Amino acid sequence: MSCWDTVADYGLRAIGIGLRGLPKTDFTLCQQVTLIGSGMIWNVYFGAISLFFGFFFAVSLALGQFSDRWWLRLPADWFVFIFRGSPLFIQLFFAYFLFLGLKKHYGFFDPFTAAWLGALIVLFCNTAAYSAAIFHGALLSIPKGDIEAADAYGLTGWSRFRRVIWPTSLRLAWPAYTNEAIFLFHATTLVFFSGFPAWQQRGDALYYASYFADKTFNPFIAYPILAFYFILLTLVIIGIFGLVNARLNRHLPSQARPKLRYRPQVIR
Repeated sequence: MSCWDTVADYGLRAIGIGLRGLPKTDFTLCQQVTLIGSGMIWNVYFGAISLFFGFFFAVSLALGQFSDRWWLRLPADWFVFIFRGSPLFIQLFFAYFLFLGLKKHYGFFDPFTAAWLGALIVLFCNTAAYSAAIFHGALLSIPKGDIEAADAYGLTGWSRFRRVIWPTSLRLAWPAYTNEAIFLFHATTLVFFSGFPAWQQRGDALYYASYFADKTFNPFIAYPILAFYFILLTLVIIGIFGLVNARLNRHLPSQARPKLRYRPQVIR
């Protein structure tokens, strides 16, 4: 079997297209590269969907924390505290068994026990909590001069928020939010090791890398391939977020525009 045949057979296996069975013996480099790359489809799915919807929820939470009304501020504060204060692995673990228990009494929760929905909800809540803390900090960091200038122009209420507060806070928060996006995509590797089962062995990239490492007793091939895929994914994220960052800072002189820098979060 040539490498092109392997790609045709296993390139989309992670989403149920191609051969159902996994290789059992005589593992080739092409098989490992193809199957691990196939699993990356799930990592991109989890990261992209949760990041997109989590952005809007995070903004709502940040505004709630920023509000003077206690009935908006307290729920937002507690949500952020719970999801930032507990490990993501534990959140995925308990969410699976919570959905499993609800499924026994309510058939509506049957899809929630599948990774494509249940794990996605947990990742959505987790990134929303961390992003909300970033956006809330940006709201608190808006220079007073910007607010005073808005008042001098007669901007109040929604007009002041839309024209001054929101653009400035987003510009201040974007570098940190970029790091959160990168960490989220890396954190998607926890999904199939927490409790959500991989149906018919259709797991993510780490799932396939672990499979090959266990079968060959050699982790020094599969895991570097996995790392290479995530490095490429990180470069893509930095490139996309860099374009947005340039757009947000287009009004500044070129020498004054902040540059995006990736800072790995060792402790979260």
